[in-house]
Amino acid sequence: MKKIVRHPSTQEPPASGRKPGLRLTERELRASTDELVSFHQLFQAVFQRREQREWSLFYLCGQLSNLPRKTIERMVLVLRGADRNTVRVAQRFISQGTWCAERLIQRQQELVADWLGDPQGVVIVDGSGFPKQGQDSVGVARQYCGAVGKITNSQEGVFLVYVSQHGNAFLDARLYLHESWFADDARNRWQRCGIPNALSFQTEPDLAFAMLRSLVARHVVPFRWVVADAHFGGVPAFLDDVSTLGKWYLIEVPCNTRAWLHTPRVEPPGCGVMGRSRTHPRVSRRAPRPQELRELVETLASSVWTRHQIKEGSKGPIIADFAFLHVTTVRDGLPGPRAWVIFRRQVCPMPELKFYLSNAPASCSHAELIRVCGLRWPVETTLEEGKDELGMDHYEVRSWVGWHHHIAQTFMAHLFVIRLCLLLKKKPCVDIRPSSSVDRPGVVRRARHASKRISRDRLSAAAELRRVLFPSSPNAQAKALISTWASTERETSYSYEVSL
Repeated sequence: MKKIVRHPSTQEPPASGRKPGLRLTERELRASTDELVSFHQLFQAVFQRREQREWSLFYLCGQLSNLPRKTIERMVLVLRGADRNTVRVAQRFISQGTWCAERLIQRQQELVADWLGDPQGVVIVDGSGFPKQGQDSVGVARQYCGAVGKITNSQEGVFLVYVSQHGNAFLDARLYLHESWFADDARNRWQRCGIPNALSFQTEPDLAFAMLRSLVARHVVPFRWVVADAHFGGVPAFLDDVSTLGKWYLIEVPCNTRAWLHTPRVEPPGCGVMGRSRTHPRVSRRAPRPQELRELVETLASSVWTRHQIKEGSKGPIIADFAFLHVTTVRDGLPGPRAWVIFRRQVCPMPELKFYLSNAPASCSHAELIRVCGLRWPVETTLEEGKDELGMDHYEVRSWVGWHHHIAQTFMAHLFVIRLCLLLKKKPCVDIRPSSSVDRPGVVRRARHASKRISRDRLSAAAELRRVLFPSSPNAQAKALISTWASTERETSYSYEVSL
């Protein structure tokens, strides 16, 4: 087959349809191929067998390609030709492979800490839906799906995304199993999907806290803040759980969340006025009732509002008015912990008012609270990149193992994109040598180790990819491995194109 030559007049857009953003030189394009192989070498210990490592690299190339639909069958058709046996082997690697997705994600967390780590980092919690047809896919149910903005047949995942001054990347994910999957008549579906028998029902905030607890216990990724939307902020137990981890949260809460301006007096158990004993403490009857946040905001004077510009949104900075109060939260009708309440009102003809709670200390500056308040958008951007650029929602697997394998591979593909962005952003026309340093010693050591392994095998990066992608004709010079970024005049978004 002849190599595809693209002209500006016939240039096809990337799979996502996004406008390209970077200009790459010929040297940078060749170096990105070296970087891809070197990057994948960092995950060698995750896969027990050589065949697993090769299929992982193949899947990574498929997700980085410019295919409009990154399904396994389409990847094999374009990269290896029409071979049903190869399609089945690739499907088994994702759906039934014995490699551990959790170990792959943990390895990615180590690299995120090396490349993006910051003690002031932020972990964003968010859910994302995947519309599905039929009832056979694991976890599928009629539930709200943010991808379509309504209740529909879908799967729902809970995701952690890391954000620092260096960039953003996926950290972890869990598949949410709807309550209907725990009914007695759903056991047959459990067996078909390979769901672990010991699994118990967990809400999305429960899944999010389990991931956060694991992240803190491993002491790998440095972060201070946890951010989430009102879906998680509406569960007071989730806020308290985050506090037990020693982290600060700034989480959106519903407008009917109640609080006291001042901590009320609590009467301990004992004899009541009428002689009847009380077995539980209660708020003094003379204490004022807690107010909803939408009531509190009405009492604020116009002078307490201050206008700030926050770096949020795909269309540029957003200007909003902010007001702050220190309040006492409500827990089971009694005074809870003291917390910041942040009121945010967008400056526009029809302003939207949002409410946030934070357990940050009283000494925390308003500027810091405003900065963190504007950090919700990276999770939306990261999920959009995963879906539009890397095919995170293009999977056709139905099993429990298959879903987590695919998500872990998508995280790896996204991390490689972030890795290239770091290298290209460091200096114009930078020489991107395999795993070059991003001012972190740990990265340098791993890069040198990976480079030595490649040298010992006497395989260049291009030869390695030829062997994995085109095993039947590894010496075919006409088959470019990771060719130009899909772009006019070397411009690119995040997608690679595999030219034949």
